[in-house]
Amino acid sequence: MNHAKRTVGQVFSYSEKIKKPMIAAMLLAVIGAIFTIIGPNQLSEITDLISESLFSEIDLKAIGQTAAVLLAIYLAGALCTYVEHYIMATITLDLSKQMRKDLSRKINRVPMECFGKMSYGDILSRVTNDVSTLQQALANSLPTIVSSTAQFLGCLVMMFVTEWRMALAAVGVTLLGFVLMGVIMGRSQKYFIARQESLGKLNGYVEEIYSGHDVVRISRANRKVKGRFDELNREVYQANCMSQFLSGLMQPLMTVVGNLGYVAVCVLGAALAMDGQITFGVITAFILYVRLFTSPLGQIAQGMTQMQTAAAAGDRVFVFLKEEELSDESGKLDAPKNVRGEVEFKHVRFSYPSNPEKIIIKDFSAHIEPGQKVAIVGPTGAGKTTMVNLLMRFFEVNSGSIRIDGIPASDLKREAVHSMFGMVLQDTWIFKGTVRENLVFNQEGIGDERLKEACKACGIYHFIETLPDGLDTVLDENVSISSGQKQLLTIARAMVLNRPMLILDEATSSVDTRTELITQKAMDQLTENRTSFVIAHRLSTIKNADLILVMKDGDIIEQGSHETLLEKGGFYAELYNSQFERG
Repeated sequence: MNHAKRTVGQVFSYSEKIKKPMIAAMLLAVIGAIFTIIGPNQLSEITDLISESLFSEIDLKAIGQTAAVLLAIYLAGALCTYVEHYIMATITLDLSKQMRKDLSRKINRVPMECFGKMSYGDILSRVTNDVSTLQQALANSLPTIVSSTAQFLGCLVMMFVTEWRMALAAVGVTLLGFVLMGVIMGRSQKYFIARQESLGKLNGYVEEIYSGHDVVRISRANRKVKGRFDELNREVYQANCMSQFLSGLMQPLMTVVGNLGYVAVCVLGAALAMDGQITFGVITAFILYVRLFTSPLGQIAQGMTQMQTAAAAGDRVFVFLKEEELSDESGKLDAPKNVRGEVEFKHVRFSYPSNPEKIIIKDFSAHIEPGQKVAIVGPTGAGKTTMVNLLMRFFEVNSGSIRIDGIPASDLKREAVHSMFGMVLQDTWIFKGTVRENLVFNQEGIGDERLKEACKACGIYHFIETLPDGLDTVLDENVSISSGQKQLLTIARAMVLNRPMLILDEATSSVDTRTELITQKAMDQLTENRTSFVIAHRLSTIKNADLILVMKDGDIIEQGSHETLLEKGGFYAELYNSQFERG
């Protein structure tokens, strides 16, 4: 119960827009329940009129008037119920739409370390499954709980007003239902929470495995993957099994309690009627009241079961929405109008927030002149990609500073820093859309000539010409495109972007030697008169770099041109010679 109350409170505090419509829907639910409660009294009058008519003339006029009033009451109750369900369906759909929009915005506002705590599949599960679960529970269960509670309390009052002794008998039986419902709900909430969490883990694992399905098959790890999947699937099954079993007890339990209530009312009512203390109409009304009194218990139990699921789903949604966001930068500087491309790293020190004890970058200092091509090389784990992440402000430095054209990067808006750079990463990203849409992503006014020039420079234009619709071909599962071609498309995208500075992170790692030569010429053209940072393991691709920074264990141990570093015979020369020792 507390979980359900907290969830409704979180929803109200989340969106003020839905508060008034939801309260209106709840009032309609109460009014509909009141109309339902009034019905048995009218039916009791009809029963008494018919009973009296057995020994005298039938008063058809009185029966007709009472029946008309009863019909009007039930029609009014049905109308209130219809409007209430319409309002709830509308506002909860709007709520789920707004939640998904806010979750989408949140994904772009949280720090990068947030994605280290949650898998992509788990976040996807929150955006889709958890939001839908919350919406359906609010739309279907909350009005039912409110109307059933109003019906239950109203029936309780009417029963005591009509005949207090029969009311006590009915209440005494249903108290047992209350006790059992409280015990079951108290024990079942943990299983509803476990169900949503285990489902999130399963979604995350499926997303992870299917994104690397080729590696799984090549490694012949199918059995191991299937074993882990079965384990996670079993956890979802067990959590679902326990939660559904306990919630499934509610309805039959309330049915048994209701039947016991019928027995108590019929036995006591018959005794009182034979004694002449009540009429037959009172027994008829009480039979209806017992049904209206006990059925809400089952509806409340079922509604609370769904609200428990909603509470578990809502907790996951609101936990993510409450994640700490990137700081507000509205007061920081925009990008300079004319970016020269001078970059200075000054005693940069950094460790990832998830592991602050492990220092990745210890004391990094370097000065890059405008238009220079800078290569960053070193063994795996030296901190090369980390430096790029710091330059782009994906993470903030622990100490020291990074300056762009003399302005500290921390004084610039993140969007301003990003607008200065074009990036080609080792992990290519091609979305479902046309070739044109992939090349001009988030840009306007890009003509076909400019696209063709970029594609020809990258050696990808011939491949595009062979596609069914050329630049307008939709890249989906029906179009065969290799990893190397995807990487060439991302390089062409950076050319089209035409930013003053470039970051190339292993940009030729997925292309063959012949294509690499073509791409290398294209990148030389691309980096001309632009400050560019090239991370490469193939040292043959960075011979013409103006400055080579050799990193090891988070520090620059050597820097200079290719020839200078070879002459020194140090760590760089050792790396270079190891790649060409067979030649």
